[in-house]
Amino acid sequence: MYFRFSIVLFSGVMLAAGARAETPKHAVTEEATAEPDAAEIEYFERKIRPLLSQHCYECHSADSDTVQGGLRLDSAAAIAQGGDSGPVLVAGSPENSLLIETILYEDGIQMPPQGKLAASEIAELTRWVKRGAAFPPSVDPAIRQSNGIDFDKGRQFWSFLPVDQQPLPTVKHAEWPRNRIDSFVLSAMEQNGLTPSPRADRATLVRRLYFDIIGLPPTTAQLDAFHDDRSPHAYEHLVDSLLESPQYGEKWGRWWLDLARYTDRTASWLPQTSQAHLYRDWVVDAFNIDMPYNGFVHRQLATDLMPRTGPEDLPALGFLSLSPTYWKEPKLPCEIIKVIVADEWEERVDAVSRTFLGLTVACARCHDHKFDPISADDYYGLAGVFASTRHVERPLIDEATYKPVRAAKQQVKKLETEIAKLKKQKPLPQQKVNAIQAKIADIKSATPLYDTPMANALVDEAMYVVRAGKTPQEGTRFEYKSEPRDLPSFIRGNPNRPGPIVRRRFLTVLSKETRPFENGSGRLELAESITNEAASLAARVIVNRIWLAHFDQGIVDTPSNFGTQGSRPTHPELLDDLAARFIENGWSIKWLHREIVMSATWQQSSADSPSRSSIDPDNVWLSRMNRRRLTFEEWRDAMLLASGRLNRLLGGPSISLESAANTRRTLYATVNRRDVSPTLMVHDFPDPTQHSPARMATVTPLQGLYAWNGPLLDQQAKWIADQLEEEYPGQELDKIFGVYQRLFSRAPRPQEIELATAYLADVSAGPKADRWQQYIHVLLATNEFTFID
Repeated sequence: MYFRFSIVLFSGVMLAAGARAETPKHAVTEEATAEPDAAEIEYFERKIRPLLSQHCYECHSADSDTVQGGLRLDSAAAIAQGGDSGPVLVAGSPENSLLIETILYEDGIQMPPQGKLAASEIAELTRWVKRGAAFPPSVDPAIRQSNGIDFDKGRQFWSFLPVDQQPLPTVKHAEWPRNRIDSFVLSAMEQNGLTPSPRADRATLVRRLYFDIIGLPPTTAQLDAFHDDRSPHAYEHLVDSLLESPQYGEKWGRWWLDLARYTDRTASWLPQTSQAHLYRDWVVDAFNIDMPYNGFVHRQLATDLMPRTGPEDLPALGFLSLSPTYWKEPKLPCEIIKVIVADEWEERVDAVSRTFLGLTVACARCHDHKFDPISADDYYGLAGVFASTRHVERPLIDEATYKPVRAAKQQVKKLETEIAKLKKQKPLPQQKVNAIQAKIADIKSATPLYDTPMANALVDEAMYVVRAGKTPQEGTRFEYKSEPRDLPSFIRGNPNRPGPIVRRRFLTVLSKETRPFENGSGRLELAESITNEAASLAARVIVNRIWLAHFDQGIVDTPSNFGTQGSRPTHPELLDDLAARFIENGWSIKWLHREIVMSATWQQSSADSPSRSSIDPDNVWLSRMNRRRLTFEEWRDAMLLASGRLNRLLGGPSISLESAANTRRTLYATVNRRDVSPTLMVHDFPDPTQHSPARMATVTPLQGLYAWNGPLLDQQAKWIADQLEEEYPGQELDKIFGVYQRLFSRAPRPQEIELATAYLADVSAGPKADRWQQYIHVLLATNEFTFID
C-alpha cells in the first residue's frame, strides 16, 4: 500500500510535466483577445493601464493627434490588430513580444522615445504579458456622461441598493427547509429541475462542523459524546458549544488575517513589527467575544479616535499599521520618493476598499474608474485619510502611566548610543562598556512596566516629502505635521504632477450627500461611513465572505469585487435577506455562522449523482454540499491533534514553522512578508504583501513530494504509531480501528482492514514499527484526511 502510494504520486508528477508548443514570434494568440477574469482586470487597471497611460497613450491611443506607427494600445481589439510593424504581443510569451522588445531598448525600435522605462516598470509590463496580457473589454457607457460619471445611475447597481428582508418564495417540498436560507436555496433548485441531497450522516456532519467552526477534527471522545446524546437538540447544542470554544477565534482569526495581509516579520529596515502578534491575538479575541462586525471595522481603522475604547484595543490598528511599507532611500531625489509614498497610500486605499466594501477603488488613482461609478476625486478623497496618518508603536497602557517608561527608554537609547561609539575604539574600553551596561540594567529594573508591550498603531500626522537641500541631488527628508492634509488629484496618478486639491471624504456613489471629513485624519468618519452610509454593501460583502468559507463558493464568486466587473449573485434574494438580518441581529458573526450551519442546505451530503451533475455540474444551485480541501493550517493542526502533540496555548509571539519544537497551531507560525516559509508557499498560503480574497487551492507535484519526503508527515506518523502501541500493545486490529477513528472519525471498512492487515504482516517491508509508521504516513496523505465531505 505504501509503495502503491509512491507510484500514484510520481505518476501525478509525470502527468503534470506536459510539453508546451512554441508560438511563432510576434504572433497574436487567442488568449490575447479572450475576455479576462475579474482578478486579471483588476490587475490590469491597477498596474498596467497607468503605465500605458503615462508612457504610451500620448502617441498610441484614440486621443492622440496622430497615432504613431499605426499602433493603438488603448483597447484589446487595437492591441490584437497591431501596428505598421505587425502584432505586438504574444500572450504568455514576453520574449516573443515586440512590445517587450522595444521597451528593453534592444536592437531596432526603442520605446518610449524620451527614455527607457524604469526597471520596475519594464518588469511589470513583462509580468503582464507573461500572465496572458489581459485587457478588459470596452467600458459600458451606461454610467458615463459627457461631463463625468452619472452617480444617480450608478446608485441603481444591485450592490449599492439598500438591503431588506425578502419575502419567502413558495416551494414544492415545503417539508425540507429548516430555516429561511433553505427556502431561497430550494426555490432556485426547483426552478432548475433539482432536488436536495439527503442529509449527511452524523459522523460526516460532525467532522464537517468541527472543521468549519474551530478548524480541528473531533476527537474520538467528542464523537462518542455526540453519538450518545440522543436529545433532539443535540446538534444545536454542539453548534453552540463550538462557537463558544476558544479555538473558534483561532480558526476564524486566521481566515481574517488573509484579508488583512498579516505579517509577523517584514523588511529588516522596519523594526516596528517585533510585536505584530498583538494584532493577530486581538483579532482572535474579537471573534471569540463575538465583537459586532461594525465595531470590528471601526476599531481596526480608528480605535484610537473612539471615546469608548482604551489602550488594550490599540493592536486593532495593525490592519493599517502592518501594511506593506516600501523602501525609501533618503539619498534619492524627492520626486522618486513621492511616487513610492503615493504607492503606499494606494495600497491602503485598495486594502480598505476591497476588504470592507468589495470595491476596487485603487483603480481610480490615474483616472475615473473605467467600470464602476468611482471617480479619481473619490480615490484622492480616501487617499488623503491615509496621507494624514502615521504608523507608530504605542504602549498598551495609558499615556500618563507610560510617561516615566518613555523617559527611561530615552535614557537607555542615549546610553546604547554611547556603547556603540565606544565599540568602535581600539583597543575596546571594556570597563567603560561594562559600566554603561550596568547602568542600563539598573534603569530597566528600576522602571515599573519597562517591558510594556508596544502595539503597531497609528497617530494622526500628515507626511510631506521634501527636498533635503536646494537641488534634487541633495536627497530627501520627511516632515510630519499634526494637521491633516488634503491631497491634490495627481494627473495620471503621478504625485509630481498635482492637480486640484480634493477634500478628504467618502465615496460619492455611497453617500447621501458629499461631506468632507472634519475630524483629524478622517479615519473614524471613514469607518463609520462604511457601516452606516454603506451598511448594505458592507453587510453583503462580509455575509458573502462567510458563506464562501462554509460552502467553498460564494453567492458572489468575486468576494472582493462587487462592482460591475464582478460576478452577479447566484441567489440575490438570499444574499439580501441574510445581509438585512445580519444587521438586525447586531452584526453578529456568530449569529451568521449558526444560521448557516443550522440550515438543511449546509447539512446536505456531498455525494453527487449523474442527474445532478448533468444539470448543474458546478453545483451553482447547491443541491449537494461541496467537498472542501483543508487549508494547510487545518491539515497540519489535524495531524498534531491526532498525534496528541498539539499545544493548545492561546496567543503569544510566533514561532518558525520549520522548527522541530513547533507543535502549536499553524496560526502561530511566523509569517515573514519578504521571506515566506517555503512550506507555506507550496501549500497555497496567500501572499502577505496584498489583500487575499480567498484561498486558491492547487494540486502540484511539490505538494505530493512534500507529503512523501517532508519531515512533517513522517514525524506525525511516528508519534501516532507510538501512541497506538502504548494504548493497544500488540493488538493489531484494535490499532487499525484506533487510527481510523483518530484520522477519519469512523471505523475502517472490511476491505481497508484486509489491506492494512496484509501490509502490516509483511515482514519484507521492514521492522514492525517501521511498517506502522509507513502505513500511517500513507493515511495522513490520503484524500479522506485532506478533504471534508
